[in-house]
Amino acid sequence: QVQLVESGGGLVQAGGSLRLSCAATGRASSSYTMGWFRQAPGKERQFVGAIRGSGASTYYADSVKGRFTISRDNAKNTVYLQMNSLKPEDTAVYYCTVGRFDYSTNYAHDSIYDYWGQGTQVTVSS
Repeated sequence: QVQLVESGGGLVQAGGSLRLSCAATGRASSSYTMGWFRQAPGKERQFVGAIRGSGASTYYADSVKGRFTISRDNAKNTVYLQMNSLKPEDTAVYYCTVGRFDYSTNYAHDSIYDYWGQGTQVTVSS
């Protein structure tokens, strides 16, 4: 089992920045893919981005590309989501996830991930 604990959410004005963190404990492996999804009220869960175990490759949803950056510290089993130039439409609960794989043909499918955090709220005011 892998446990995930997110932190760093909050309220920010449009144009501002936040950094989310997600620490993995338990049987976490540095070879696993780690990612972020988000869910706004009344909407389906949406892929934000993912990073492979080596950290060499990252993948982003078009809606956040160029504004969000995923990174990881394998020594700490932690993944980060740096969010810049935030917009009101980024408001959502953000979930960290881990998949017991390194490579996928489509990181945006939430069904391929194995473990999920409890979520952290991000609210962007206009």
